[in-house]
Amino acid sequence: MGMSRSQNMALIKGRDTGPEMVLRRALWARGLRYRIHASTPCGKPDLVFPGPKVAVYVDGCQWHGCPEHYVRPRTRTDFWSAKLAGTLARDRRQTLRLEAEGWQVLRFWEHEVVEELEAVATQVEAAVRTASWDPGPSLRVASVEPLTLDGHLERRHLEALRDPAVKAEVVQERSTRKWSRR
Repeated sequence: MGMSRSQNMALIKGRDTGPEMVLRRALWARGLRYRIHASTPCGKPDLVFPGPKVAVYVDGCQWHGCPEHYVRPRTRTDFWSAKLAGTLARDRRQTLRLEAEGWQVLRFWEHEVVEELEAVATQVEAAVRTASWDPGPSLRVASVEPLTLDGHLERRHLEALRDPAVKAEVVQERSTRKWSRR
């Protein structure tokens, strides 16, 4: 007998994920020393460099609304829509508060860490060693609405993490192709 949805969801880790561990090893090999889930003025980022005040988050594509890999659930849509909106609000609140207090906040999608590890590690190293890093717009899925009765066509509403006034819309076919670690 298979697991229930609740049992399956309980197995999903929120810390020490595969992409997070890959990034840790790459940064350690570069001689960068960090704290794991250390307290900051606003939350506990995945990696913290307290001296240069750099916070690094590895965001899961499904949970944080990756524009490339987010898959709209077909059941309990009200619950999942509220959950996605709450996650976006929390990520925005944490990021803006840390940056207001002089921290550099780096957020990477899990697929970026695995597929572009050297580029991600180079960005973290630049932020730690030179205190210069441009975060870019960092668009996230804020909501999704089905456009057809069968739900195969959908409109994705995207928002920039740091500026909710920056918005975009994408109309596309619903994909159930999730990102995999290969």
